[in-house]
Amino acid sequence: MSNTPLMRRGAALATALMSASLVLTACGVDGDDTGDKAAATRSDKAAGTRSVKAENGTIEVPVAPRRIVTIGNTNLPFIDLGGEPVGVTEVSDSDLDVLPEEQRTAYEAAEIVGSDGGEVDLEKLAALKPDLILVQFHSSDWDKVGKKLESIAPTVYWGLDTEWKAFADAIAEAGNTADALKQQKAAYKEKVAKIQEAYGKIIKDTSFVDVSRGDWSDPGTFYIADIGCSEIARDDIGLDLPEAAEGKDPLAYESLPFEQIGELSEYDVITYPVDADGKPTEPFVPVVKTNTWKSLPAVSSGRALGVFCPGNNSYGPVIQYLDSLDGALATLPGKQ
Repeated sequence: MSNTPLMRRGAALATALMSASLVLTACGVDGDDTGDKAAATRSDKAAGTRSVKAENGTIEVPVAPRRIVTIGNTNLPFIDLGGEPVGVTEVSDSDLDVLPEEQRTAYEAAEIVGSDGGEVDLEKLAALKPDLILVQFHSSDWDKVGKKLESIAPTVYWGLDTEWKAFADAIAEAGNTADALKQQKAAYKEKVAKIQEAYGKIIKDTSFVDVSRGDWSDPGTFYIADIGCSEIARDDIGLDLPEAAEGKDPLAYESLPFEQIGELSEYDVITYPVDADGKPTEPFVPVVKTNTWKSLPAVSSGRALGVFCPGNNSYGPVIQYLDSLDGALATLPGKQ
């Protein structure tokens, strides 16, 4: 989609606004209290805004923004924090399907302003009159539309390599949802401690492997997951899970043929993806149907655990993941 016509209209609008600004400035010249009025205006503006730091610099945002548009990966994390955006970009049906009802309602109440981060309808976005735009997508998309977004409203941008906890902190700061974040952090901390206490011996003495398969995977392949929810289980819970060597691509980037499923027998426990109903996710079904999978010691002894991961970039879905992991660990034979 070409944005050239929108750019021209945006330029014309900017020129008109600049002309109006000049006229208003000229009208105030005759008054003796012009300086006092200007100072008061600056003071009011300062009182109504605050500075936040992001990848596009230090941004002045409203203290209490009311009309927020979320673009790219900021959609669901902001809604997870209780936010109600007036505009959003599209998310997948699979992501919407696992949202709590009130969050899905909040998403569906917003105006769709684009199919993804780089394909934003700037005219539709501007018509929403946002007072804040939250953005996370690839840097190439930012290069394409970043300046245009900034011309519409204060825009806070994060790159894709932002760690999820820092991302939640930043969204809460910019979007004024600190109270909700505080509650989520407390719940997360409590859940982690509960799992570590309940399964301390298992965590200490058991080797795990997390395997998965996506709808993008080539036929007859799977991968070992060492990022996403698996990363949380390894780094925060302490599960002994394989990970890539430092400086190397994640193991999840390598597609493995079904012929290598048998190599999973070296691990005590296998975790794999299931949906909210506890059934293997559709892309993973071909794995569990293989005879090699069925003959794995972990599978035949009840040590293959289906775990539900609705997302891993905000506290709400991560806590759901930990709830599922807790329930799965509780089924292990000889659990603590």
